[in-house]
Amino acid sequence: MIINNDLDKLIKVLPTYIKENLQNHVNKTKLLEIILDLGRRPEGRFLYGTEYLSEKIVSWQDLDYALKRLGTFNNENRAGIKQTLHRISCIKNRQGLVIGLTYRIGRCVIGSLSIIRDLLESTSSLLILGKPGIGKTTLIREISRVLSDEIEKRVIIIDTANEIAGDSDIPHVGIGKARRMQVSQSENQHHIMKEAIENHMPQVIIVDEIGTELEALAARTMAEKGVQFIGTAHGISLESLIKNPVLSDLIGGIQSVTLSDEEARRRGTQKTVLERKALPTFQIAIELNDKNFWTIHENIEDSIDNLLQGLQPKLQTRLLRNQGSIQISYTTTNFNLSKFFTQRVKPKQIFKSLPSIKNNFKLSTKIKNNTYFFKENYENIIETNHTRQLLLYSYYLSTKKINKISKILGIRPLLTKIIEEADVILVSKKYFKKNFKLQQVVKEIKIACYLVNGNTQNEITSVLKYILRKRILRNN
Repeated sequence: MIINNDLDKLIKVLPTYIKENLQNHVNKTKLLEIILDLGRRPEGRFLYGTEYLSEKIVSWQDLDYALKRLGTFNNENRAGIKQTLHRISCIKNRQGLVIGLTYRIGRCVIGSLSIIRDLLESTSSLLILGKPGIGKTTLIREISRVLSDEIEKRVIIIDTANEIAGDSDIPHVGIGKARRMQVSQSENQHHIMKEAIENHMPQVIIVDEIGTELEALAARTMAEKGVQFIGTAHGISLESLIKNPVLSDLIGGIQSVTLSDEEARRRGTQKTVLERKALPTFQIAIELNDKNFWTIHENIEDSIDNLLQGLQPKLQTRLLRNQGSIQISYTTTNFNLSKFFTQRVKPKQIFKSLPSIKNNFKLSTKIKNNTYFFKENYENIIETNHTRQLLLYSYYLSTKKINKISKILGIRPLLTKIIEEADVILVSKKYFKKNFKLQQVVKEIKIACYLVNGNTQNEITSVLKYILRKRILRNN
């Protein structure tokens, strides 16, 4: 990777005593931010932590010296240094005087896109999520360069805070041949988004920090016109957007639906459920978990539907190793038991970390003097990295509770409506005794069937723990 940060241009605008310390600092390439607060010592925030840059206290004269060498602050209290990617933000007192400055180091990292290059060439719209400072802006800056220079597409950047292409009328070379449209006031960003597609015929539009309902609506409008759309949003995961009523339109919008009594019983849920309104604006979501570890939702539509049903979506994780190789793996839960199986941990050690609930379920072994038949195929019960999901058929039990408890226990069930495909049947004892047809089917197709005394969390947990224990004992 080639890193261009123009750090010397930033150091030149700092007070002299800070400038001298930074120029000779051994870790200045790892610098993230510089903090100048009135009446306090100046701080440098590095990748490894924070340290003071001087023992001298920041004075009014120091702040005035710094402000005279910066550009004009906009309505969001942000400014920049011409021909650089650095961003300076200020803190003001009640009288409007600047009493603090935050210098964020802007970097152009050429080669950082290798981990998702294949996704970029798919022409799908990409939504990038991550906590502040994780590198979203740096990523979309490199995306714009690759799309415009290497893939040769017509790219327009909506640069609201001048973070992507720098605080200058001439955009930074880090964006390649992409064109940049500046936004005078942040509340007008959605107007500039519409203007870009109407006036300049782009193939790709890039927007940083989609944060309002109007911007989300404008993004949907652009996506419907066939333009590849790449944007970042406030949120650390796809699930956080579901809980955000302002930005939920990016993922299709969420609505409350009332089911009939029969449908609610069939699903094993309450009568009022959440469903997706329409198709999402984006096709792929990228969650930046760490600098070199990302989570990919290859199909946002399926991921949102699964999350609304209380299921874990299918995820792809990508890890960029030090040697430059990329490790890609798939998972459907944030917790799995594969590490226990590979380390040969004893079952008792595993269950110490599981919920301590009394094992009070009853395993029925007879139907009218006939013996139950069980599948001795426990390899399919718990999914690790090399096995498939548990196919589970539930009858008169809450699927919402089953999914919730399964997450805690590390089980990843796939609820099926076809009883013949199931590996395990979970059924309410009360309703099972009344359903002679179901009893006959269980007897004929020879499937493991567990009777649950009641539709409670304790009862369901006990049964699922029993299934989990069977798999662990078999692997030990």
